[in-house]
Amino acid sequence: MKCIEIRAYGAPEVLVPAERPMPVAGAGEVLIRVGASGVNRPDVLQRTGNYPVPPGASDLPGLEVAGVIESGDAEAMAAAGLRIGDRVCALVAGGGYAEYCVAPVPQCLPVPQGWSDVEAASLPETFFTVWSNVFDRGRLQAGETLLVQGGSSGIGVTAIQMAKAAGATVIVTAGSDEKCAECLRLGADHAINYKTADFAEAAQKLTGGKGVDVVLDMVAGDYVKREIECLAEDGRIVIIAVQGGTKADFNAGLVLRRRLTITGSTLRQRPIAFKGAIAQALKTKVWPWIEQGRIKPVIHSVFPAVEAGDGLPSGAARAHALMQSGRHVGKIVLTWN
Repeated sequence: MKCIEIRAYGAPEVLVPAERPMPVAGAGEVLIRVGASGVNRPDVLQRTGNYPVPPGASDLPGLEVAGVIESGDAEAMAAAGLRIGDRVCALVAGGGYAEYCVAPVPQCLPVPQGWSDVEAASLPETFFTVWSNVFDRGRLQAGETLLVQGGSSGIGVTAIQMAKAAGATVIVTAGSDEKCAECLRLGADHAINYKTADFAEAAQKLTGGKGVDVVLDMVAGDYVKREIECLAEDGRIVIIAVQGGTKADFNAGLVLRRRLTITGSTLRQRPIAFKGAIAQALKTKVWPWIEQGRIKPVIHSVFPAVEAGDGLPSGAARAHALMQSGRHVGKIVLTWN
């Protein structure tokens, strides 16, 4: 099969086309003929040597795929209501940048009716992450206010749509007026250009001084101090990335007086049973929102995975260069057919 390897840690051009033996599905797994693979920030971190591959996972990058089940554990598939030939999207621990990929059965979900492989490949990583962190850990409820840092990212556009479908008010931050406008178009109630305004001060004004109930934070660092300052009583901060650094200096007294919660998580290292439970929650609660048209795919760019261009050795390299530029709004996807 064709695939994309990380030949050495470094810039996007280290992502090069290669050929490897097709993987074989083991107990509790299916083999998917991949139509499209999602590109995510953790892939960039893996490429630069800052996101170790879990034991037993493929060293190929790629955490989400969509395609057709070619083979697999018949008993596990039957228990999950899956059959050979079904179109699925799946969260994987690695190996997604390839024409064939093995996925645990519990981490597979049906492709939503009418969605293409490209659209479906944009779902798993961001939807699993947002559900686990905003709804499970952050306990966001209808009528509450969510502040999303980086509203134009793949995670951000997913959080906007899922939170609005759940009945929450959504405030986002983004790095330009154009990106703020795109977030509003996707359903955000308010958008703050963090380069021209203090998001904590703006969030307080937008909530009439009450503060926000949940913050989805992909920055950490000095953002945490300001997030604490703009939280409502019993508010929750959920940290899912540390693009702004791992050190935070904040007023612990506010945490005590307002009964605040600061939490966080990573997904890749969690066991299959944990991810399978998220998949079931998504299928039960979020897939109906998709079928009702309340959540739609937001695809910024699609690249043929192995085709060179723009001086780079592969479409995957071009996709990573785009992601690092920060110019995108929504998801970046690779195709294989």
